[in-house]
Amino acid sequence: MDISSSTSYSSYNSGLSAIQTGLTRLDLASSDIANSASATSQSSNYQAERLRGVDRSQLDPASAAVEMIQAQIQVQAGTKVEKAADQALGSLIDIYA
Repeated sequence: MDISSSTSYSSYNSGLSAIQTGLTRLDLASSDIANSASATSQSSNYQAERLRGVDRSQLDPASAAVEMIQAQIQVQAGTKVEKAADQALGSLIDIYA
């Protein structure tokens, strides 16, 4: 049986992609919250953000918190896809064994 061409394999990739995207979203949202909570008097952070073109007045902790919740849901969905693909592959192995 060629696993690389099976549907379970593509499901694994889809689940992994969803998990990675969710973790990236979580990382960005948590950075936004951390940046909005830090004081503007910290010159090194302020200069780094100016170089990146980030305006502190536009950082919204509420929308970042919503983004974190969405990222959590996306990671949970990805793990469910991974679990379903694992169960499907296990069933295929049981059938062909």
